[in-house]
Amino acid sequence: MAHLQLADGVLNYQLQGPADAPVLVLSNSLGTDLGMWDAQVAVWCEHFRVLRYDTRGHGQSLVTEGPYSIAQLGADVLALLDALDIPKAHFVGLSMGGLIGQWLGINAGDRLLSLTLCNTAALIGSAQVWNDRIDAVLAGGQAAMLNLRDGSLARWFTPGFVEAEPAGAQRITQMLASTSPEGYAANCAAVRDADYREQVQQIQVPTLIVAGTHDVVTTPEHGRFLQAHIDGAQFVEFAAAHLSNVETGAPFTRRVLDFLQAC
Repeated sequence: MAHLQLADGVLNYQLQGPADAPVLVLSNSLGTDLGMWDAQVAVWCEHFRVLRYDTRGHGQSLVTEGPYSIAQLGADVLALLDALDIPKAHFVGLSMGGLIGQWLGINAGDRLLSLTLCNTAALIGSAQVWNDRIDAVLAGGQAAMLNLRDGSLARWFTPGFVEAEPAGAQRITQMLASTSPEGYAANCAAVRDADYREQVQQIQVPTLIVAGTHDVVTTPEHGRFLQAHIDGAQFVEFAAAHLSNVETGAPFTRRVLDFLQAC
């Protein structure tokens, strides 16, 4: 692990893989940390220099006063690339990480080699849903995060996966319980305020959309919207819920790798 010193704190990151390989940036979902990509890293590091980081408000990264914005989180990514002297990179983001990817594609496409948007949407949820969650987390603190952890199993994974891989599912949901309530709430606000439905058509880099058949948070229909509005975008759907990279494992890893190597 390493830390980038920003003006207001440190951004935790991990850089692995051949020094001369193209860089692949991985961006976590709301309530997880860079460990959510553990199942993919070994394979992807054979071909890329993989840069994982904890989004502001998550993991070992800085927790600053909210609300945050997706533009702010996207600027953190650009600061990380600049500090590591990386002019261009592939970017894979899931859920909130996919919103960050959309912002980068719209506002900093010249820094991207490709864009993979997983289990995400141009607009995620309603303002009321996010406001209720923000209020609950700020009022309840760590106890509220524990409640979110217990409720997240059904949103993040199918019942079959939870039954077959209970330890794996619990490892990921424990990330949510360990997330700072203040950081989580600030990121909820960033997701709440992001709406790229009128802007995603500006994305010009090669793009892959990944959806989960059983994802009730960001449905396959949300993924099809992105595909329809991003010129040339590819689409793949797995029999998974919201965290398709964790639930699907090797097929996810291979499909994304095939796309990245073709770019």
